[in-house]
Amino acid sequence: MTKLGIFPVSMKVRGKKIVIAGGGPEALAKARLAAKTDAHTIVVARKIFADFSGLDVTVLEQPFTDDLLDGAAMVFSGDEGPDADLAKAAARAHSIPLNVVDKPDECDFYTPAIVDRAPLSVAISSEGEAPVMARLVRAKIEALLPLSLGKIVKFTGGLRDKVEQTIHSGDQRRKFYQDLLASPKYEQLVADDRDQDAHLFADWLMQARAEGEGFVHLVGAGPGAEDLLTLRAQRVLQSADVIVHDQLVPDVIVEMGRRDAERVAVGKAKGRHSFTQKRINQMLVDFAKQGKRVVRLKSGDPMIFGRAGEEIAHLRANNVDFDIVPGITSALAAAADSETPVTLRNVSSGIVFATAHGADNQVVTHWASLAKSGISLGIYMGKSIIDEVADQLIAEGLTGSTPVGVVVNAGRENSSRYFGTLAGAAQLKEQLAEGPAIVFIGEAIASGNWQQFEAQIPQTLQVA
Repeated sequence: MTKLGIFPVSMKVRGKKIVIAGGGPEALAKARLAAKTDAHTIVVARKIFADFSGLDVTVLEQPFTDDLLDGAAMVFSGDEGPDADLAKAAARAHSIPLNVVDKPDECDFYTPAIVDRAPLSVAISSEGEAPVMARLVRAKIEALLPLSLGKIVKFTGGLRDKVEQTIHSGDQRRKFYQDLLASPKYEQLVADDRDQDAHLFADWLMQARAEGEGFVHLVGAGPGAEDLLTLRAQRVLQSADVIVHDQLVPDVIVEMGRRDAERVAVGKAKGRHSFTQKRINQMLVDFAKQGKRVVRLKSGDPMIFGRAGEEIAHLRANNVDFDIVPGITSALAAAADSETPVTLRNVSSGIVFATAHGADNQVVTHWASLAKSGISLGIYMGKSIIDEVADQLIAEGLTGSTPVGVVVNAGRENSSRYFGTLAGAAQLKEQLAEGPAIVFIGEAIASGNWQQFEAQIPQTLQVA
């Protein structure tokens, strides 16, 4: 295993100096970083070329002298020339950490790519090997962390004394902070400078944790790909004491939860229900009454064919607090996979999501009238009876040439798509791969891309 050639640390610079030898663009780049700190930043060179105006730094157009390093925490050598050489020699003589721009072998430390959410910071270093990669990683982390995060960290730090006085258990304090920082409500209150409301919310949660009250999050896991899980869902998973998950939720998403969280698979598949819905409902209540933070992880979105309504009613009846974290429902992932605009100007004015499970003649008649009016149908749990549904729709007046598209394992790496017509639904059914499917019906469906995707690898790279 490759070992790090550096030991990542955060160095205190408040009340100290950061000295930058150089007057050009490289020195300016370092000055922009240094000016984000509480250090007294000094830029020194015999000739200043770059524009340092607007930065909280002291610019000295003069030769470098050793006395500038009194109280210095670090030194940057940003240019070639006599001042850079003098700064390097002085830093070495006084044992002050030195960074020489673009010369990794001469550096005592490297300047990382920094995500600034003061007082929180994230530093990414490639040990000088791949600074461009470090910047790309920083961009990804920047997208993950809200701009208000620093304000949230500072506000939360101000609660520390009160939390220690109110919650005496170290484990319960940890859970309190996890719950607080995972809460979108708290995040929004602090971001909007609603300090009084944020304090009231924190007090309520603090008291709940002190009394050992539990909580249930009903979380949408999306269609299955881990990168389609929402950021809020990721945060909530990290706070879970217990994760109660459906069979269709992939292990890779369940594993995003806290490492020591209890995991309970309540596998429900077609024709096999190892847990009844009634038992799941009571399980959520029981865990919450034990003071646990429960994540009920459902495939897709919990409010769309996820039976969340029954769970919500049971939680309310038992006075258990809960919230809902939406997810990307499978039909939306299927539309994306097949590049199908399910609503299309002058073709389809809307989309109806429905389930074929338990659909009777009256329901199918309603679907037919919607489809004839130009509405697209997105049908869940219809894979095994697609031919029967098609026959019923034709009997209700839809033409046999009405387009039908099926996406199996929508949103996942093994996603596959199939296209046909109502009249050919039986033949289409025989082609379908294993896995959950979404069936689209309507004229707009023909505008999608229904060719099976196959990765094109140049012949010169193929392995025999």
